[in-house]
Amino acid sequence: MTSGFSMKDQLFNDEKVRYLAGLFAGDGFDADRFHARVMSRLLELELKERMAWIAACLGEAVPGELPEVAPVILAALPPPLDPSLGDDDFGDFIFAPLGEWVAEIGIGHPDVALDVLEELTQRFSMEWAIRPFLNRWPEDVLARMELWAAHDSYHVRRLVSEGTRPRLPWGMAVGLALDDPLPLLDRLHGDRTRYVTRSVANHLNDIAKKDPDLVLRRMADWRALGVQDADELRWMTTHALRGLVKAGHPGAMKMLGYDPDADILVHVDIEGEARIGGALEFDVEVSAAGDVPVLVDYIIHFQRPGGKISAKVHKLKQAVVRGGALKMRKRHKLKGDATTFKLVPGAHRLQIQVNGVVRVDQGFELLP
Repeated sequence: MTSGFSMKDQLFNDEKVRYLAGLFAGDGFDADRFHARVMSRLLELELKERMAWIAACLGEAVPGELPEVAPVILAALPPPLDPSLGDDDFGDFIFAPLGEWVAEIGIGHPDVALDVLEELTQRFSMEWAIRPFLNRWPEDVLARMELWAAHDSYHVRRLVSEGTRPRLPWGMAVGLALDDPLPLLDRLHGDRTRYVTRSVANHLNDIAKKDPDLVLRRMADWRALGVQDADELRWMTTHALRGLVKAGHPGAMKMLGYDPDADILVHVDIEGEARIGGALEFDVEVSAAGDVPVLVDYIIHFQRPGGKISAKVHKLKQAVVRGGALKMRKRHKLKGDATTFKLVPGAHRLQIQVNGVVRVDQGFELLP
């Protein structure tokens, strides 16, 4: 794609729409008319709106309820994504509108819809499309997911975890209790595909925002079972507990091998002036008498418009202090032209957090 295109223009553009139209061409489907209809509005719409618009245009071109339309959808699909891969094969975004289309015309036909979504997710992930069905037909969907958890395609197995996430980005909320999908995750946590285990870890990270102890118990159970490769389970644990680690949760720290009560000393020196458009530069020294694993974060408390404070946690170092001192240096850029977070001059604070405990709290002035 041309450099500088927005994500919506890379994912949904004239070339992609022509490709989709070509897949459906024939048997009464006017590919040229469909392409023209989609492009008449596409470029004025935002990303999610483009998905909905393409789905609406498909519904116009192939009217009817899902039992009548499903054969047309399935016949148009290209071959499944490469089953020999193991990660980072999300598929082609142009198929996302097909999921919206299925949710629109198939909500009253869960069995047919789940059959189609099983096929679609092997071309593009259908975690958004399945959520309306989880809300309307939770028992039917969870029963089908029991079968999908053992599916040959890792894309279908991932849908089980990703589609039931409590806080799925862009996804509608689902009415499941936090522990409803856990029996499915129990089966999936031993998957040999990183694409699946990453989803399981992300799912647990979602749960941890509401019930940290539930996640810690589950990770302990999985460790005791020994079904998953030890290195992979260690990676999953770190990924699943990342939100709790940022929050300094002691149970998460202990599970990862970092003692919140470790006898350590921390010293920080802020160098020079901190200016908007420049950087906050500081040195950190962590001292201990013995060999102590440490996870070092730094937290900047930013002034916000209206006098509010916003704390941002950043990773600094993961290491072992071996009977001496561990020295670190950081240069944190203070971008003045960021569109998502506007810096405000005034009193700010820098904290150094080690093993989940704030050890140093030092103020600094952010200059214009």
